[in-house]
Amino acid sequence: MKRFRKYSYAILLAGLICIVISCGNKRGNAEGKDRNDDSITIGFSLATDTFILERWNKDIKIFSGTANDFGAEVLMQMSAGGTKAQIDQIRYLLEQDIDILVVLAHDTSTLAGVIKQFNDRRIPVLAYDRLVQGVPITAYISFDNQEVGRLLGDALTSKVPRGNYLIVNGSVRDNNSYEVNKGLHEILDPRIKTGDIKVVDELWLEQWSGDEAYVRIREVLDRTTDIDAISAANDQIANAAIQALSELRLAGKVQVVGQDADLLSCQRVFEGLQLMTVYKPIEKLASRAAMIAVDTVNGEMPEPERYIENGSGTPIPYFVEKPIAVFKENLEATVIRDGFHSAEDVYRNRPRDN
Repeated sequence: MKRFRKYSYAILLAGLICIVISCGNKRGNAEGKDRNDDSITIGFSLATDTFILERWNKDIKIFSGTANDFGAEVLMQMSAGGTKAQIDQIRYLLEQDIDILVVLAHDTSTLAGVIKQFNDRRIPVLAYDRLVQGVPITAYISFDNQEVGRLLGDALTSKVPRGNYLIVNGSVRDNNSYEVNKGLHEILDPRIKTGDIKVVDELWLEQWSGDEAYVRIREVLDRTTDIDAISAANDQIANAAIQALSELRLAGKVQVVGQDADLLSCQRVFEGLQLMTVYKPIEKLASRAAMIAVDTVNGEMPEPERYIENGSGTPIPYFVEKPIAVFKENLEATVIRDGFHSAEDVYRNRPRDN
């Protein structure tokens, strides 16, 4: 299980530091900032037990670069301490004279209290990728997570229209897990009702953790190896599934899908160990989020694609990006064409056919 701990040292360091990107001089306070100062400061809160995922490095770099291009400063706060640490860092940002808060929630249901303090000071709040629950926020930007689930289901049912399925969902603390699950079951349930598909087990994880996923999947495989397909909620979980399958010489025989288009998973899609990964064009999401943040501060928030409920009684403007299913056949036309991964990296372990 060393594979899933390779970022632990970086995470520990991240928990000890505050990363400040292009931070300038500030005047006034959050309620009475000197409007002669035209600079915009964006506070960004990220809880870094999720930062072990490859993709968050891309989000931060693209968001910050785009914000800087539009003349905004980004005050980035990261922690390795989970929800409590994130609440502390959000409170810190509240006192830093920021113009808007962008938050990638560790636990989407426990931030309502601290977010309300921003509402009370009339500081806009943009939920990034994960929808904060139970409190009105200014806007939410993410991918269509139900569509992610539908793509997972479509890929598996096309390859395995009949058989035994294992479903491994994401963190119970993340609303996206439930959205992906809803989309997945939209595809699977008709076949489950006819008996074509049997779900041998459906797991929910406490965290987005490869280690936890490996243990839970291995427990299922120790009970039965009569499994034809595994729906993994992301690529880290898919990697855990493939590791467990490899130990039983089943890798490549059981169809596995995931999301995030991590490099290892793209390599495995090409090699036939993973059927599909859902590619979410991070550059579009992160750059758009930065532009929406700047526009919101300037009083020019664009019209969203739709609205979404978050349990607050107030419909939340929802800016939606489209996910893309990536198979072996369209690696070139998706992740490689977009520069998400290089061809050299994707084909590193096995040369592509001429």
